Amino acid sequence: MGDIRSFILVTEGEGRRTFKGRSPRQAALKAATRGIKDIQLREVRKNADGTKSVHVFEGSIEMIDKGDKAPEWLPDKIKKPIVKKLRVDHV
Repeated sequence: MGDIRSFILVTEGEGRRTFKGRSPRQAALKAATRGIKDIQLREVRKNADGTKSVHVFEGSIEMIDKGDKAPEWLPDKIKKPIVKKLRVDHV
């Protein structure tokens, strides 16, 4: 498996938020879970400002029923993040 990578959200107005995951999609799913719809992620690397690629996603949340085998403490409805990759911008 790959290493955990850090991605910074570059969308204006969101502040400096970082999401971690093995891939840009995994980080985008975490951002979508927090209600962010326009997701633009740039990978942050050690000893550098970041990569020259910005991964652009469209995110949403669907509320679904919890599964039969879900723990008791979970609410009856849970968030299911949905992301669609639109493009990769090279800056």
